[in-house]
Amino acid sequence: QAQVAESGGGSVQAGGSLRLSCAASPSVTARPYCMAWFRQAPGKEREGVATIYTVDNSTYYGDSVKGRFAISQDRAKNMVYLQMTILKPEDTATYYCAAQASVRSWCRMRDFTDFGGRGQGTQVTVSS
Repeated sequence: QAQVAESGGGSVQAGGSLRLSCAASPSVTARPYCMAWFRQAPGKEREGVATIYTVDNSTYYGDSVKGRFAISQDRAKNMVYLQMTILKPEDTATYYCAAQASVRSWCRMRDFTDFGGRGQGTQVTVSS
């Protein structure tokens, strides 16, 4: 199973932007993978943010981030990114990257535990 590691978290003011990065092990290029971002705010359940299918770049987004966040990949570098714009205080959370070998139809909003490769998280804090 692929291993992933997040980076790029930090503190930003509301309305600002931030890009998170997810470094994946080389195995994600050997077969089709669903890559995903999740987040968990204090006292709240973990929620799916976005997914991308490595074969054709098809994407899904959670309703709370549609139009503001964009997931992308650089297959040559085994990297997945989450570009976050128009950040709001309610986006404050620990953000997690996840990876799972899958078929395209499986790659949509899933539970974090459905993914075999899961990162340790990176903190994003948005101040008002």
